Amino acid sequence: MKKIPMRRCVATGESLPKKELLRIVRTPEGEVKVDPSGKLNGKGAYLKKDLEALETARKKKALNRALETEIGEEVYAAIEQVIRG
Repeated sequence: MKKIPMRRCVATGESLPKKELLRIVRTPEGEVKVDPSGKLNGKGAYLKKDLEALETARKKKALNRALETEIGEEVYAAIEQVIRG
């Protein structure tokens, strides 16, 4: 049986299979991007694909802490768009 990679959501603290999470990455150039492929170069943080988790991350500034940078409103809008489909 194949091992399922588990990752922890920065907002909720839940350990979930990697496929159920969305990767947000800070590239070496300092840009913050949504990484649907999970393969972009840089420091990554995982967020549950759920609007409540996104709001929790926004209120707690969990992504700011995890990526060690200021997260702009346009990044949150991009994440919300990916979650909604």
